[in-house]
Amino acid sequence: MIAVVMGLCAYCVLAERKVSAWIQGRMGPNRTSIPFISAIPIIGPFLRKLGIWQPIADGLKFLFKEDPVPGHVNKFYYFLAPVLVFVPALLTMTVVPFGSYWDSNGNMHPLVLANLDIGILFIFAISSLGVYGIVLAGWAANSKYPLFGAIRSGAQLISYELAMGLSVLPVIMWASVPGHFTSGLSLVNIAESQDIVWNIFWQPISAFIFMVALFAETNRLPFDMPESETELVGGFHTEYGSFKFALFFLSEYAHMIVGSAIFSILFLGGWDFLPVFSDPWPKSILGSVCSVVWFLLKICICLFFFIWVRWTLPRYRYDQVMKLGWYVLLPLAIINLLFYTLLIPVFDNIWL
Repeated sequence: MIAVVMGLCAYCVLAERKVSAWIQGRMGPNRTSIPFISAIPIIGPFLRKLGIWQPIADGLKFLFKEDPVPGHVNKFYYFLAPVLVFVPALLTMTVVPFGSYWDSNGNMHPLVLANLDIGILFIFAISSLGVYGIVLAGWAANSKYPLFGAIRSGAQLISYELAMGLSVLPVIMWASVPGHFTSGLSLVNIAESQDIVWNIFWQPISAFIFMVALFAETNRLPFDMPESETELVGGFHTEYGSFKFALFFLSEYAHMIVGSAIFSILFLGGWDFLPVFSDPWPKSILGSVCSVVWFLLKICICLFFFIWVRWTLPRYRYDQVMKLGWYVLLPLAIINLLFYTLLIPVFDNIWL
């Protein structure tokens, strides 16, 4: 899991550069190469033009750059902060199911490290811990711009986690319908409860609120107020460089990947092929591989959407970010919850 997520993080950076270049009519990275591979006719120049070696060069740069430590920082918390941001980003992947396999008796089992009955609560609890590392980074820097970014991050998390939690409640209620599934907090059950219709069609407002809140939770444009280069230089990580900056960088992309996986499970049926249609995968190892690849494809589509929005929409003002969270998304999430609280019992009777 760590190898796959870290690999996706590395090539998300390449996708970010290539998609932004495509949107802006540029080439993107097309020079980095490995000598003995670039010497191969046709294949070498083609891979170099794709920029496929660029993430390797970036990773080596982060590892071997000089790592200066400013003299005015609180060193213990300065070193601790990147770890506190990075660890929760990886820890949430333990409860994310990513496919299915069949045993010798033809029974289906989910591919997941820890199939918790309260998986969605575990993810909300652990992912919210990352903001402590951001606040600690801003405070330990003993500088005003990082402190501003840290305070913004804390306020943004509080503002959008409420709407995000309320948007998931209708999904949990539907997965908990008697006769359907018993534990609506299990991510496996939530994915399997969409065998007739995906939640993005059945609960589009919930999907919209969750996706907007996910942008805010991952500090992505147009909600990257904790960094906001035009106002705060680099925000909470202004005083960081080299490998410690790389941990912040990787944690953001890890949050995006895990967030995209959760969105796919909650609203796109997880590894399910298409709504209404039964899974076409054979009940074998090949079928397991197909389910995992299909799930990864959904994650990649969500990641493309993240990148597309970043290079399309301008950054909001900070007061607009707060107003959107408290005056728009939160009331909309409450109304949406009340609506499905009344509607789901009707479907419950039809289902039974």
